[in-house]
Amino acid sequence: MVLLHGFGLDHRSLLPLEPTFERSGGWRRLYLDLPGATRSPAGAVSSSQQVADAVTDEIRTRVGDEPFAVLGGSFGGMIARHVAHELRPQVLGLATLAGVFIAAHAERAVPPRTVLRQEPEVVPLLGSALDQYREGAVVESAANAREFLQYVAPGLDGADQPALDRIAGSYSLDREPEDAYPEPFTQPTLHLTARQDDVVGYSDAWNRLDHYPRASFAVLDAAGHDLLVEQPDLCSALVADWLKRIRQGL
Repeated sequence: MVLLHGFGLDHRSLLPLEPTFERSGGWRRLYLDLPGATRSPAGAVSSSQQVADAVTDEIRTRVGDEPFAVLGGSFGGMIARHVAHELRPQVLGLATLAGVFIAAHAERAVPPRTVLRQEPEVVPLLGSALDQYREGAVVESAANAREFLQYVAPGLDGADQPALDRIAGSYSLDREPEDAYPEPFTQPTLHLTARQDDVVGYSDAWNRLDHYPRASFAVLDAAGHDLLVEQPDLCSALVADWLKRIRQGL
């Protein structure tokens, strides 16, 4: 299982899925820190396409010709889609969590910024990380805030911002994976989106419905772009179902 985190984060943002993989059993996990993430040098990488190419090369080096599945969150979801199509013969399945389907922010269909619940208790708990948390939080809670501090904030604080700015200047892939490889992707797939996600939205993913005939598509209410923090149980259940479908060849 190859796991790819979001833009400006690091691999820790996907660690809440570890119990799900443990319960499923048998998965060797490869968490990649993308160029510019904490302690992962960006070198000369200056575009999303170069990130995608670097990830593909790294997977070839580490995985060889073994079969594998790939899961990506946000920007990592866009990279995961590239990997799944580029290495399709050995890919067991693909999952995206609040994945980027339209790179250009101005072209995305997103809902208005909505906060369903604010929780005063998170203010002293988060301290200096409060603004980072509230930039995306839809349903605030002390439990969510602790998850944010443990899994999300370290990547935000450790990112190589100049490198990320350089990559953001060429954020689109050369071609969308579904257009570059138009034959439908028939391996078990999961696309998780969030109803209140004002970063990437949800409907852009659904526009690719016909390309993924073996995909579960889900829009989770009461969640924004950090849906793994805000809806952990639903995310876990749907990822577990995806892993089961892969294992059973369904």
